[in-house]
Amino acid sequence: MFRRKPESPTALSHLEVVVMDSKELVEVVLPGTVEPEELQLRHRPVPRPGAGQIVVRVEATGVSFAEQQMRRGRYYDQPPFPFVPGYDLVGTVLTAGAGVAPGLVGTRVAALVKVGGWASHVVLDAAGVVEVPAAIGPAEAETLVVNGITAWQMLHRKARVRDGGTVLVHGANGGVGTVLVQLARAAGLQVIGTASARHHEALRELGAVPVDYRTEDVPARVRELAPGGVDAVFDHLGGRSVVDSWRLLAPGGTLVSYGSATTRDDSGSKQWPVLKILGRVWWWNALPNGRHSYFFNVWAGRALNRDRFRDRLRADLTQVFQALERGELTARIAARLPLTEVAEAMRLAESGTVTGKVVLVPEA
Repeated sequence: MFRRKPESPTALSHLEVVVMDSKELVEVVLPGTVEPEELQLRHRPVPRPGAGQIVVRVEATGVSFAEQQMRRGRYYDQPPFPFVPGYDLVGTVLTAGAGVAPGLVGTRVAALVKVGGWASHVVLDAAGVVEVPAAIGPAEAETLVVNGITAWQMLHRKARVRDGGTVLVHGANGGVGTVLVQLARAAGLQVIGTASARHHEALRELGAVPVDYRTEDVPARVRELAPGGVDAVFDHLGGRSVVDSWRLLAPGGTLVSYGSATTRDDSGSKQWPVLKILGRVWWWNALPNGRHSYFFNVWAGRALNRDRFRDRLRADLTQVFQALERGELTARIAARLPLTEVAEAMRLAESGTVTGKVVLVPEA
């Protein structure tokens, strides 16, 4: 537990251990384009839920690639500084507002929030959460919220590759990548995965054929492994990689682009890398070549039809949790750190040395 300077956020380097009031909310604030050590802790009372809302005591949240981009001001639709990052979370419902079924209190739930997850408590719309099976721990479930829903929907709602097909997963050692590899293998697909050499043994254990993007010519190596092309490519890299990925598709294949990781440390417009991908996707789909391309964002369609978005989130994330219970997925926890050690967690996630997801655990 931690002492704070009154009336203002507390720099992480100046924390002292003390007993903290359980009625106090602690959250991590991103004040601007700062180094991880300049993230701040803010303390305030735990809010009360309004009608249709719940208060969740967070048991696990995590560091996704989105937060890495947000720290640099590079996530294409991030809110203005300062704000609380945290794309997803898992926790237990403490209290419920009017109109919420009383039985929800005490239930462990998962939520996709985009921002606000790096906190000890959050207020959520009750209609937007997904119940977590009792047999799954909070940290294990956390690795599969944004990563799991992204992987499931890209594989099963966009690519839809038939049994026996071959797919290419870029960044196969990452949070989304490891889930994609396992879901694809469970669906009867052959998987080629790019990663640095240190992760190759882990990828082989998951059933993927690894390709070293640092020392190999990735397009040439993929063509050796799949001379007729691959049935789908999942590309989070953006930039030149999207073009190479499109050219690696077999007739009838599908490219799913879902990020611009190669531009994480660039300067200039944060929207331009995504706009370029969207332009290419539009152009490729207009060509009479029998192939398909998408730019996938897990939030797509939420503004147009929130109920449909929530229904799909609930259905698909439930499928992911069931796959974990069946043993088709393993929860890849790269590291588990207290929320107050978010600076170390961020640096670890950004290092590229880990497999799976770095999980943050707020202290009770």
